Amino acid sequence: MILIVGSTGYIGQHLVRRLVEQGERPRCLVRDPGKAARLLPGSQIEVVQGDITRPETLAAAVDGVEIVVHAGFMTADRKESPGNRYEATNVTGTRNLVSAAEAAGVKKMIEVSGLGTRQDKPGSYMQGRYLAEQALKESMLDWTIIQPSVLFGKDAPFIKGLTDLIQSSPVVPLIGGGKVMFQPISVEDVVSVILAVLAHPERYSHQTFTIGGPDYYSFTQIIDALLHSMHKTRLKAPAPRPLVGVGAAVMEAVLPRPPLTKAAMALFSFDNTTDLNSVERDFGFTPRSFQSFLEEKA
Repeated sequence: MILIVGSTGYIGQHLVRRLVEQGERPRCLVRDPGKAARLLPGSQIEVVQGDITRPETLAAAVDGVEIVVHAGFMTADRKESPGNRYEATNVTGTRNLVSAAEAAGVKKMIEVSGLGTRQDKPGSYMQGRYLAEQALKESMLDWTIIQPSVLFGKDAPFIKGLTDLIQSSPVVPLIGGGKVMFQPISVEDVVSVILAVLAHPERYSHQTFTIGGPDYYSFTQIIDALLHSMHKTRLKAPAPRPLVGVGAAVMEAVLPRPPLTKAAMALFSFDNTTDLNSVERDFGFTPRSFQSFLEEKA
């Protein structure tokens, strides 16, 4: 039995679909059954209502489960709101989930984190993701942590935020001068990595895998590629990170879904890259290129 936490999230939806296509009947922990019914193949999954921020709801979800896939994080593209806080979901929620899994005798947990996750100042978004990894590493569970670079695919949050910004603004800010490097990876390839770990859990035991696509892109190159695929022309202006951070704070204050959040600014404080052959070396296949995705959309 496989439990998917975050099944209605971006990676979770793709993972559930692929598992069902393989003949699995995964159990999905969901906060909103109505939302799950709209997004997931209801008759081919088992739905358990619960919330990792409410530990009393987790016993039923982990009962009889062998492997948990934890993708139930509040990601940096979403702004905080009442009842939705990074710390409560990502740190406390992960600790709750780990404790429930340990108590139920779960054998393994796969955590979908992010490339570059590291210690940061207390209370920051990045520190929360780091603490979520530590909660699993320090547990009694067998574990695998997967750290992908930024995702691409239909409605992928990072790319959608940039396309929304291009659509809505006559000037595109090149955050940090546009020099920060990324290694975009397809959401379907991330799911293929998760499926490989599910198929051979012992092979990937107690390891952290950084994964990315087959090419490096500077932020400027990503913007240029998106402009080309969208047939748009925009002014590009180098923008210091502190200045863009102020703009992100303003957008968070006035927009329900801002194209850029204060938390997402953490992605521009380091190169979001790993070895170009990371997926082929560790999982035996070549990931799709970002360019081929854009060409298909054009």
